[in-house]
Amino acid sequence: MDAGRRHIEAFLEMLGVERGAAANTIEAYRRDLTQLCEHLDGSGVELISAAPDDIELWLEQRSAEGISAASRARALSAARQLFRFLVAEGHVENDPTEGRSGPRKPRALPKTLSVAEVDRLIAAATQRVEDTSAAGDAVEHIRALRLCCLVEMLYATGMRVSELVSLPRAVLAGDPRILTITGKGGRERLVPLNRPAQTALAAYLDAVTAAGRISNRWLFPSKSAEGHLTRQRFGQDLKQLALEAQLDPERVSPHVLRHAFASHLLDRGADLRAVQTLLGHADISTTEIYTHVLEERLKKLVFQHHPLAKQGSGND
Repeated sequence: MDAGRRHIEAFLEMLGVERGAAANTIEAYRRDLTQLCEHLDGSGVELISAAPDDIELWLEQRSAEGISAASRARALSAARQLFRFLVAEGHVENDPTEGRSGPRKPRALPKTLSVAEVDRLIAAATQRVEDTSAAGDAVEHIRALRLCCLVEMLYATGMRVSELVSLPRAVLAGDPRILTITGKGGRERLVPLNRPAQTALAAYLDAVTAAGRISNRWLFPSKSAEGHLTRQRFGQDLKQLALEAQLDPERVSPHVLRHAFASHLLDRGADLRAVQTLLGHADISTTEIYTHVLEERLKKLVFQHHPLAKQGSGND
């Protein structure tokens, strides 16, 4: 075993003994660092003599091999920790990875539903209301009305699920078309209710009032420790509703409906700043993840309406 690989084994032993690193982590680091040694060997460079340019070339080679950004970021992290260990042990003076930023992982696009899929979800919720009413089951009927109300309100407002299930009853004190809610960081914002959401909310309130189940504190009271409906219970109910709507329940969650709200608004021409305000994002960069919707809309607009869009198809 050459000197470089001995240093790597000493580092990995330290990870396991002193830091309690998992076996899988140690093996992943061993693969990355062994590959680094092989790269340096091919360039005639010893591990303890590696310079920043050598690390840069190694990462470029990994990229050219098609290694993902996530894997390259992990490899750089392994190298960074190795050289910090070698500096601490006195084997090298300078860390060649210092100041080297890792590759950015591509930001995942939010999962969402089409307008037609949301319509199917709402239709299933409405059907459940009708079925429980016909069956004469008062308890299940109120639950169905509550779920229908939650779905309509979530899609109409884009609220976070935690904001929705914990709405205080006092939120109804003002204009019934607009709710004032408190979001992250205690920031208040206005969220409008469309007509279907207003109707669903009114039907739910009429039912709980008639049943004497009204709460002075919560809009959606429950026997949970919090006193209101939990996010987990709403999520479970929504997945069951997805099955009834013949949708994959793995694609449906309260957060997905929030994404659908934002995506569908932007797709119909809403301003990004307005969507930021409605979602309660403190920073516009958080809302910018939805710009893929804007990009698709602009592409479609150009391809459909630009005078040159249909030229050049087989006339060259």
